[in-house]
Amino acid sequence: MITKDQYTKDIKKYQPKPKVFKNCFKAFLVGGLICTFGQALTVFYMNVFDMTSKQAGNPTVTTLIFIAALLTGFGVYDKIGQFAGAGAGVPVTGFANSIASAALEHKTEGIVLGIATNMFKLAGSVIVFGVVSAYVVGLIRYSIQYFF
Repeated sequence: MITKDQYTKDIKKYQPKPKVFKNCFKAFLVGGLICTFGQALTVFYMNVFDMTSKQAGNPTVTTLIFIAALLTGFGVYDKIGQFAGAGAGVPVTGFANSIASAALEHKTEGIVLGIATNMFKLAGSVIVFGVVSAYVVGLIRYSIQYFF
């Protein structure tokens, strides 16, 4: 009879070694390209629509979300995510991908019970954490301004 420690020792030689540097490089490259594209969109909105950088932020994020959802629908963003890992998952485009892919996965169940019910399963915790932390930070900021 083989022990758990012996089994773990035996399978180590068959497990692939993680390529940490290569994965980090791919994530940095793709994440950087997404951010560079976002910056180009910001400059575009500033020059074409005569916006300030602050005003151009919202349409930039909206455009990135739209493009990511569109690429998810065509199955392209999943391939980008497989290649880049966290480089495609961390920016706002990864958030859009998680919502769009969940909606596509459950579309056969109908609009209300399928798409609407399951769309935020992956992204719901992110939304809740964002709202709660924004509330806490707002309270702290208000307290500092009011009392000091």
